[in-house]
Amino acid sequence: MRHSFAILAGLTATLALAGCEQTGDQVVAEAMKEVNVVDETNLNDVMLTVADPEEAVAYFRRTLAGQPERIDLRRGLAKSLIRARRATEGVAAWKAVVEHPEATDEDRVDLADALIRDNKWEEAEEVLDAVPPTHETYARYRLEAMVADSNEEWNRADSFYETAVGLTTRPASVLNNWGFSKLTRGDYVGAEGLFADALRADPSLFTAKNNLVLARGAQRNYDLPVVPMTQIERAQLMHTLALTAVKQGDVTIAKGLLQQAIDTHPQHFEAAVRALRALEANVSN
Repeated sequence: MRHSFAILAGLTATLALAGCEQTGDQVVAEAMKEVNVVDETNLNDVMLTVADPEEAVAYFRRTLAGQPERIDLRRGLAKSLIRARRATEGVAAWKAVVEHPEATDEDRVDLADALIRDNKWEEAEEVLDAVPPTHETYARYRLEAMVADSNEEWNRADSFYETAVGLTTRPASVLNNWGFSKLTRGDYVGAEGLFADALRADPSLFTAKNNLVLARGAQRNYDLPVVPMTQIERAQLMHTLALTAVKQGDVTIAKGLLQQAIDTHPQHFEAAVRALRALEANVSN
């Protein structure tokens, strides 16, 4: 009896030990799985931010092929295609995201953004119209403003731009877009004010500097604005002012601005040289 009891006790201990070892293996496996997920998440973030866009596209395509059900990988591919300036493929990728059962309103806004990049304005408007009005984000209202602009619905555009500006801590880009909208309508004073606001928010935004010069030139104000600029930027802005002066018929002023642009630029400024030669040839003829 004692011998049988000893055998039974030993067997129980062995089974218990085996059970502990199995549980331990499972715990290790689960822990490693979590570590791998964390590592993959970090890699995904890198691919979406600092990696070469084409490399990111290849990475997400390769990873998604093995796990097609994962919406985060679908989003990664779609975002990477947009970063790579492959808008048509990006639209298809975002549509695949939106078709996923876990898709969000933010995904639909991103689809609308891709459609606009692919010049599919009507479809983008339909997608935005399907997003509930309770989804109030900067990205949504920025796109709504752009769509309203494309439809020449100026009051709606102004309202959406104003809302978008209030929903971001970095309004320079949307202020620049709003200013360009005013510029295309012929509201040069309003455009000038918005470009100046954009540069107060981000003094390095060259597009806003160039647009500001266009707005001033359209009012026959050919003085450079007092904003931070490099020597190359100064030359480029003078070139823009000169072309605006030509459009206004102020050829003599344009020639002077082009010569200043050539003299200011630290390298050979081919575009300004060609423009000046063309003006001088026309005057001679």
